[in-house]
Amino acid sequence: MSTASLFDRYAYRYDSWYLRNPVIAENELRVVERLVCRSCWCLEVGVGSGYFASRLGVFFGVDPSISMLRIARSRGVEGVQGVGESLPVRSGSLDCVIVIVTLCFADDPARLILEASRAVKRRGSVIVCIVPRDSAWGRHYIEEARKGHPFYSFARFYSVREVEELLVSMGLRVVRRLGALSFEPGERPRREEPSSDVEGKGFVCIEAVKGGRVK
Repeated sequence: MSTASLFDRYAYRYDSWYLRNPVIAENELRVVERLVCRSCWCLEVGVGSGYFASRLGVFFGVDPSISMLRIARSRGVEGVQGVGESLPVRSGSLDCVIVIVTLCFADDPARLILEASRAVKRRGSVIVCIVPRDSAWGRHYIEEARKGHPFYSFARFYSVREVEELLVSMGLRVVRRLGALSFEPGERPRREEPSSDVEGKGFVCIEAVKGGRVK
C-alpha cells in the first residue's frame, strides 16, 4: 500500500519531529555521517523533507510524496517523485544509495534493495538505517501503531539480522554496522557517539558493498 497520500497530508507534522526531538535527531545524524562519503555521488531513497540529505551533503533524492519533496527543496535538496522499487537512475551510476527509516514503509523491500544494488557502481555502498523491531524504540513504535498512530500504523519493523539477510540475498556484502539511542523512550535524551555495538540500540545503520574486495 502506498503511503504517499499519508505523507502528503501530514508532511509538516512529520518534519516537525526533528525540531521537537533535536538531541535524538542529531544522534541519528551522527551515525549516518560516519558512513556517508561527502565527496561521493549519493542518492537518498525516501528523502522525505530532506533533513538528513541536507545535512549530509546529499542533494538528490526520491520520494513518493510531493509535499515532502517541497520541504526538501526548501532545504536545497532536489527530489524526484518516485519510489525505491524503481529508481530513475542508470545502473552503476552512483557511489552510494542511502535508505533512512524508509524500508519499513516500502511496498516491496526486496525490490527496493535490488534497485539500490543496481544503481550503485562496483564497490559502491547501500546504507540502510532502521529502528530495530526488537529494540525498546521498536517496541514503543509498534505499540503506538496499535493505538492508531498515523505513520507507524503503516510501518513494518525489521530486526538488524533480517535487514542484513536481505542485503546479502541481493548480492551485497555487509561491512559495517553503527548504532545509537541506547536510552529508552521516556528517558531524557542525551548526546551519544555512534557505536559499533548495535545490540539494543534504537537506531542502527548497516552498510553493504557491491562486489569487489573490501578495504
